[in-house]
Amino acid sequence: MKIDANKTIAVAVDYQERLMPVMEGKEELLEHSEILLKGLRTLEIPIILTQQYTRGLGMTVKEITDAAGTEDYQEKISYSAYEELSPLIEGKTYVVVCGIESHICVLQTVIDLKENGYIPVLVTDCISSRKHRDKEMALERARIEGAVLTTYEALLFELLGKAGTPKAKAIQRLIR
Repeated sequence: MKIDANKTIAVAVDYQERLMPVMEGKEELLEHSEILLKGLRTLEIPIILTQQYTRGLGMTVKEITDAAGTEDYQEKISYSAYEELSPLIEGKTYVVVCGIESHICVLQTVIDLKENGYIPVLVTDCISSRKHRDKEMALERARIEGAVLTTYEALLFELLGKAGTPKAKAIQRLIR
């Protein structure tokens, strides 16, 4: 099964000011996530940002809002973002998921997406937790639950489909 760009939407989960500084590998997480989100914008894939308890955890970091091309977000208090996402993702099949923390909000969102008939596409190099073991367990659980696991580079080229187009050139520039 190839992921169809026309049937895809993305959610960037909780890249917030008070969470980002304590994430394992935060510099790499941010770099990869920026490339992913810029690439998704190039491919005209809609992107939804979520924030968990904004008053306590702060706003989405500027690097992510810039890459996503929006400061708009869906506020949530549940760990899973599904309830807030459900009216926004109707008509889509694939939901690309990136963000933090892997073992809490990201994983619960993935599980709820799958349970509600969507195909969650978890971008493994664009998620993190405070502890490495929590991320490892989240990936194992996501796989068991039926999520499609991929990397930002593999996903962008799969959504792109073919070379030799202006979008392909833009994606190649981002990846380098």
